[in-house]
Parts: sequence; C-alpha cells; structure tokens
Amino acid sequence: MNLTDRRRKLLFAGLVVLLAAVGVYLTVAAPSDESDDEPQARPTATASQPPASPPPGIQSTVNPDDFDVYRLLPFSRREFAAAADLAQRFVAAYGTYRYDETPQAYVAKFAGLATDDLGQRLGEGMAAPAMVEEHRKEQFVAQGAASLDEVRDIEKNSIIFLVTGRRQVTRNGRTSSDSKQYAVTVTRSGGSMRVYSFEPADAGQAGDTG
Repeated sequence: MNLTDRRRKLLFAGLVVLLAAVGVYLTVAAPSDESDDEPQARPTATASQPPASPPPGIQSTVNPDDFDVYRLLPFSRREFAAAADLAQRFVAAYGTYRYDETPQAYVAKFAGLATDDLGQRLGEGMAAPAMVEEHRKEQFVAQGAASLDEVRDIEKNSIIFLVTGRRQVTRNGRTSSDSKQYAVTVTRSGGSMRVYSFEPADAGQAGDTG
C-alpha cells in the first residue's frame, strides 16, 4: 500500500468519526430545543377560551308587564281619559257651525266643555257682524271632527293635548275639507275639568294655571 492510499483511508476514517460525533450531538440537543419552543408555541386557529362569567349586575325591580305609569303622574287614569275626551270633543264642537244658527247657540255647545270665559270669547268671535254677514251670504256650513295626536305637556293641574281638527265645509253649494292642529289645555279645578285655552299648535302655549 502506498502512502497516498493510507492517507486517503485515514482521511475517510476521520470524516466518519466527525459525522458520528455530529449525529450524537444533534440527538442529545434536540429534546432541549423542543422543550424551549413549547412555551412559545402559537395557538391554533380553532383554539378558543370559554367566555368569562359576567359580573353580577343590578337586578330590575320594575316589571314592564304590570308597570302603572299613572301612579307617577298628577292625574289618575280616569282623569287622564276624561281630559283627553274633553279636548277632542271641544275641537270637534269648535269646528261645527251653521250660518243660520245664532252665536248664542254656538256658545251653548261648549257648556260643560270649556270654561265660561273661553266659551264667551268664542261666541264673541262668531258674533262679529262681518263674519255673520259673510257666513249668511255663503250659506256656510261646517261639520267638525277631531282626533288626539299626542300629549305636549303635563303640569300639576293641567294637561296640554295636541289635537287635529278636521272640517267638512260647504260654501255656496261647494264642499271642501280642511284640517288644523291645535294645542288644547285642559285644567282641573276641584272635581271637574274644563278646556281652559286653545290655539294653533305651532303658536306655543302655557299650561298650568296654578
């Protein structure tokens, strides 16, 4: 065997020993690397945490099924219904008029509905000579109706309703219709209720009279 072949064998043997040593090192070191990586492992997309239990809150003491709002208002249910009916009937009466009836007959419609002062003022308006003459000339006839829209305000002794008045009007034999919304203040005095004042809804209105 020549010197060159011996060197080749020695070099090959050295490489085998080196590779074996590297293999042993990798085998021993691998578990340590995997344990280091375990705490840093990313959660899978399907992993989920159960929701935390909500902290106990304040329990409601109001049952909406049997809550009576009227016990918080200055008017009972019966008074509220009476006031609403009063406002609606008043506006219907206000819009009903015939050219051949007297102003006194017109005022009489408001007995039990409006205060005496308000009824008198409405009669004075209808009794104006120019208006009486115009109604007779046109043979003016109006039939009024009304519907409740909403409550605008509630005070200790009064409620303001928004009421839409509708009229079917005949002038000179021709029939037309119109409508207008009013703010109607119903006040309580003793055991009775009356319409205290009213005006167009867009004019604004003070409610309580004391």
